[in-house]
Amino acid sequence: MKFHVLLLMVALSVTRAAAQGLPVNPALMNGHWQAVWVSCPGVPQRAYGVYHFRKNITLTGLPARYIVHLSADNRYRLFVNGTPVCSGPARGDLYNWNFETVDIAPYLRTGSNTLAALIWNMGEHAPVAQVSNQTGWLMQGDTEAEKAVNTNSSWKVYNDTAYTPCSLDNGARLHSYMVIGPGDQVNGHAYPWGWEQPAFDDAAWPAAREIAHPSPAGFGSDNLWTLVPRTIPLMEEVPERMAQVRRTSGIPVTASWLNGQHPLTIPANQTVSILIDQSYNTTAYPQLTVSNGNGSTIKMTYAEALFKNHQKGNRNEVDGMEIIGNYDIFAPDGGKGRTFRPLWFRTYRYLQLDITTGSEPLQLDDLYGLHTGYPFREKARFSCNDTSLTAIWRTGWRTALACAGETYFDCPYYEQLQYEGDTRIQSLISLYVAGDDRLMRKAIHDFYCSRVPEGLTQGRYPSSRLQVIPPFSLFWVSMIYDYWMHRKDDAFVSQYFTAIRGVLDWFDKHTDRPRMMLGPMHWWGFTDWNTAFPGGTPDGANDGHSAIITLQYIYTLRQAATLFAGFGKTAEAQQYTRLANALSQGVYKQCFDTAGNRMANTPARNTFSQHAGIMAVLAAAIPKEREQAVLQRVLTDTTLSQATFYYRFYLNQALKKAGLGNRYYSQLQPWRDMLNIGLTTFAENPEPTRSDCHAWSASPNYDFLATICGIMPATPGFATVKIEPAMGELQQASGSMPHPNGEITVSLIRKGINGIQASITLPPGLSGTFIWQGKTHPLHPGVQKITI
Repeated sequence: MKFHVLLLMVALSVTRAAAQGLPVNPALMNGHWQAVWVSCPGVPQRAYGVYHFRKNITLTGLPARYIVHLSADNRYRLFVNGTPVCSGPARGDLYNWNFETVDIAPYLRTGSNTLAALIWNMGEHAPVAQVSNQTGWLMQGDTEAEKAVNTNSSWKVYNDTAYTPCSLDNGARLHSYMVIGPGDQVNGHAYPWGWEQPAFDDAAWPAAREIAHPSPAGFGSDNLWTLVPRTIPLMEEVPERMAQVRRTSGIPVTASWLNGQHPLTIPANQTVSILIDQSYNTTAYPQLTVSNGNGSTIKMTYAEALFKNHQKGNRNEVDGMEIIGNYDIFAPDGGKGRTFRPLWFRTYRYLQLDITTGSEPLQLDDLYGLHTGYPFREKARFSCNDTSLTAIWRTGWRTALACAGETYFDCPYYEQLQYEGDTRIQSLISLYVAGDDRLMRKAIHDFYCSRVPEGLTQGRYPSSRLQVIPPFSLFWVSMIYDYWMHRKDDAFVSQYFTAIRGVLDWFDKHTDRPRMMLGPMHWWGFTDWNTAFPGGTPDGANDGHSAIITLQYIYTLRQAATLFAGFGKTAEAQQYTRLANALSQGVYKQCFDTAGNRMANTPARNTFSQHAGIMAVLAAAIPKEREQAVLQRVLTDTTLSQATFYYRFYLNQALKKAGLGNRYYSQLQPWRDMLNIGLTTFAENPEPTRSDCHAWSASPNYDFLATICGIMPATPGFATVKIEPAMGELQQASGSMPHPNGEITVSLIRKGINGIQASITLPPGLSGTFIWQGKTHPLHPGVQKITI
């Protein structure tokens, strides 16, 4: 009972803090703040370090609300009177350093109140996704009524030497690119247990060191951080129990311990190993509570899958397999109820405890996770007569959730970096399944702020290392086009026109005018992790005349032309259309094999790929009457280098454009194959794959609604809808999705070979068309039934 009360308290506290969309005092956005950025005196300001800050304030009564603004570098976790309230800041860059706004009134009481913040700086070990200046902590009251909380030298600070970084060789051990930051090694003997509680004695702690006054965006002339309000909700933390113990050595383990019902005691002078299976891949803060065990060490290793000779097999199998992965180490001090929680969340399906006890037995009181991530809510629904699609839907949504935090992640285990190529697909999933555009808006703006002097966006951002991927800059333009089509938000979209021009101008400058194809290009021309593309780069990307990237440029030019025309920028729209048409003629003339109905990767016509054919259709670079023949070859010719899960998203877009959307259902076997080998999230690539969770592979959660049910915006802002189902061999399908006006629902039953019975409900103010077998029927708000 005690455990369940604790979980309820944690869930309620996080939900309560996250649920508040609070305004910021306008005065704070128009000049310097009264609070001061503070740090710990006597420590290297850009090095690894973990710090505790405290301040007591006295209240004569309970306020109805008590709003504070807070931030840190790298990160913080705030406690009020011992209760965790929130974590942050949302990742950004030094020009866009986020601060959170929280009402802490529910945690306050009359009399003395303790504010406590855990601050850490990973220094040279920081994740690549973490931009940083130096160690810093900031809290600012919203008005004069809350000014007692303001950070300055009245706060006290403690340099916690209990922490040291570990698991620093993840990339070498996993033979992979891994840049998520270190594990935590915590010496319980040196940790200031109870530091966040009001009764803790901090008399010996020194005063915090004042650094600088905070500067909001648009102010300051010597800024360390330029503050902007957080635009996304706080990350959720939801308790989740672990499913089962799969393997042990040195001690028997019963389910009652894993269920939180009884503690598990490890005798003195023992070496024990316990392999736990969460049963699905998750992103969570594992929380291990122990008692006694002075002289013990506990190593916690996290993995998406187990390995045999560095190869993954069926993800459900454990016999003969070993765990290799990121890890933490905790050395208890022998006290009662000591809880270890890593500073940052961990990604795992499997968690292994390797325990060595000293002269005192160790009691494992409990172990569970607090699932964390962006608080998307699944508002869409999909079902059909093929129940295997239900499993794909469920797994895809779990994948999308695991790859969404304060930014979108390409993968939560290895990188946690936001790339345009992944993010475009993730954003569409978010719009269709959750109806939530806030993380998409943040991503668009993040990439806008990443631009290099040449005009391109960086390929991933936020990032402490520069990486430029020109094709991903084109996908950033596509993201803006997508947002414009799905949301009426002209002010947001129009602020990016200058940057869009910069991206398109970069490609224009790299165009070989005599041949009307893109010439040599530097940076990384990544297209797909196709085994025929070295480093993901197709033929011609570096030395010139890549048909694939030229075609993607044409595809983007056409989207930009439509976008600019929608804002009355007719001259630019016409310019982009003329350039797209001229480039189309150049690629078609030099690269298209008319006899074989296939597009070559370069004018040399010695390599061919699905990608070139896909982009040729999307770019409208081949005669419309040839599109279906080209895609038929793309689907059947195995000599073409093959698209991976990522690029199959564009394969489906091409099928729909060519009137072959009904072929989509037959293309789902790769997702069934992943489920058949025990994956609980969708992988980065076909086997052998690095990441078992990669959001670009969750595209069915968009396509089940946008293709099978056929729900698409017909005009910008989703002002009207086009519903053109492509059911393939399915006999029945139904789906619903959130729309800015309400909910769109579609129920479809096949009638004979070519007939359909459709029941469609549109929200107020939304009209559109229903299309089936070339026949068009008008749609109006409310319920309508159509039989063809």
